[in-house]
Amino acid sequence: MNPPTTRSATNLRDLLSREVKTSELLRALIVVGPMVAAYFISRETALLNLGLVAVSLLIPALRQHFPPKVVAWHYLAILVTFAALFLAAPVKPLFVVLTALAGFLAVAGTRYGEHFRTLGNWVFIPAVYLACEVREGVSAEEAIRHAGVIIASSPIALALVCAIQIYDQRLRGNAATSFGPPAADWFLPAAATAMAVFAAAALVEIFNLAQGQWVMWSAASVVVGDLTASTGKLKQRAIGAFVGAPLGFLAGLALPQSRVGYAIAILAATLTLISFSRYIVGFGLRCFFIALAASFAGGIAEERIVNVLIGGTFGLIAVALTEIVWKTRSPG
Repeated sequence: MNPPTTRSATNLRDLLSREVKTSELLRALIVVGPMVAAYFISRETALLNLGLVAVSLLIPALRQHFPPKVVAWHYLAILVTFAALFLAAPVKPLFVVLTALAGFLAVAGTRYGEHFRTLGNWVFIPAVYLACEVREGVSAEEAIRHAGVIIASSPIALALVCAIQIYDQRLRGNAATSFGPPAADWFLPAAATAMAVFAAAALVEIFNLAQGQWVMWSAASVVVGDLTASTGKLKQRAIGAFVGAPLGFLAGLALPQSRVGYAIAILAATLTLISFSRYIVGFGLRCFFIALAASFAGGIAEERIVNVLIGGTFGLIAVALTEIVWKTRSPG
């Protein structure tokens, strides 16, 4: 018989093989790792945010086997959306409207192929997150400099992701790009996303909520289909936030504040976007590492939990309202 330690090691390996996407994790390290290394050398915090651009390009590229030319178009869409939202941020009503429009377009693309949803999500998420993040707690001049560094350095992220795609395509052979069949019911989720994001962005701007990108991100993320599916998605996000964020905060209290710890926590949080098979595990760990990073930076974790729940609630309300309107207008 195998000794208990051997069985435990085997069970742990089996668990990790089920939960962790090793191939995606290694590729994410290749594209995000250089950003963290550059941060250590230059002490430029904008380079850590660039990691989000890199992993946002990588996720749909790996899932849909996109060739470099599609990755390049995706890259341009992120930059254009980010620039538009960043420039509109000082005019709050304009920012709210443009953010809602970005949420609508992120889903409306499924009219031409259901896989456009993945692409649209990974335009919306980095653009909105960065447009809020680079302005958080800094002067207008510093925000402009921060945004400029991200845009000027972003071709590095594009080059790394394209290099991975070229390598992978040589291994498996070139395949034609397909975005899947058009979605028959694209308007309902697109409208629900726009409504949820509009309400979330308006709340953030009216009350000047800190880390407001989490509200908007969560509002868009829970709109995944009908009300039952969206409720299930919010439950997973709520559990992940309630478990992960407090644990990350407590870990931050036990560890000394350091630039190294902050950078590693941000790297780990970015990698959770792609590295786990189950959403609830990835999101819970993401909340953990974001809270840990906030603790290293002298921030707090509670607002992440509140923002996730507020945004998710807006998403559920929007889905419910659009379903009611749709059923009322449908014959029979």
